[in-house]
Amino acid sequence: MPSVRKIIHIDMDAFYASVEQRDAPELRGRPVAVGHGAARGVVAAASYEARTFGVRSALPSVTALRRCPELVFVPPRFEVYKAVSRQIHAIFADYTELIQPLSLDEAYLDVTADRQGLGTAWATAKAIRARILEETGLTASAGISYNKFLAKLASDHRKPNGQFAVTPEMGAAWVETLPVKRFHGVGPVTAAKMARLGIETGADLRAKPLDFLRQHFGSSAEWYHAIARGEDDRPVNPSRERKSSGSETTFDRDLTEPAEIEAGVLRMADDVWSWCDKAQAFGRTVTVKVKFADFKQITRSKSFPSAVRTQEALRAASRELIALVLPPEKGIRLVGVTVSNFEPGTEHGEALPLFGPGEAA
Repeated sequence: MPSVRKIIHIDMDAFYASVEQRDAPELRGRPVAVGHGAARGVVAAASYEARTFGVRSALPSVTALRRCPELVFVPPRFEVYKAVSRQIHAIFADYTELIQPLSLDEAYLDVTADRQGLGTAWATAKAIRARILEETGLTASAGISYNKFLAKLASDHRKPNGQFAVTPEMGAAWVETLPVKRFHGVGPVTAAKMARLGIETGADLRAKPLDFLRQHFGSSAEWYHAIARGEDDRPVNPSRERKSSGSETTFDRDLTEPAEIEAGVLRMADDVWSWCDKAQAFGRTVTVKVKFADFKQITRSKSFPSAVRTQEALRAASRELIALVLPPEKGIRLVGVTVSNFEPGTEHGEALPLFGPGEAA
């Protein structure tokens, strides 16, 4: 019988906002949003004080201020967040070699080997969280379980500054009690579709035969069938391949002039190329994203027989794709460019932030 894995999911608590409150004592205890409070701004992250007012990431700044007039906006400092993230990952490395970062503020750790001899994954998670607090002044939450799916669910169960374990004995039954909208891989659209099919909880999902799931969810059916039973065989993969790299920007005003819109797309293409060139990661698919003034969103993609390996080729593909929606029927507030389908062996590198230092995060 194979040994049971011991996996920890560490998730920093309101990471960006907590860094800002740590570095500016006058912000502590106040509702804080990382981003820009201008009319075109968007919240990148919110403190727990702000979340009590319904302020959350990706919320337009105008809406956030309406919900919380006392909200304090601070501009993002990505270099600081990256530096703190490096500190945290150095702590992880004292406990295991098997670290799979998901972003600057969360990661999976496989601690089956018990490098520090602490006896249990629970004790290891406590030790890691204590080190993070001592060395960075920030709190983290942890989920401990025998697979990645359950560990990630568990880390959210005692937030902030807590930890929760899901044992093999309780895993399947615990999943049955949870709403499916909390499951990794079940986004808002899928959750709504599941609700229409009478699937609200893990128990509802487990009750559906695999053929039913295939009929309604296609290639995702096996995943949903497995997680409804608390099953997930994915290993913690330190060399997880990047699937895409992208950059987007929100304009100061809604744009309707094709030349201005194209210029914005080309700036994003240049940002993405900068990362691709630095990381030597080249993909075959280029996607342009457009968000209109009414927040409706569309994408246009093109795949090539081989990877896009020059800045000129990326700009040409991006220009061709944005031309498909020009002239626009309504104003455009945001554009983005993404490269995906990387050639094998070229996918690694530092993640490109969703928002640049000067963007309306």
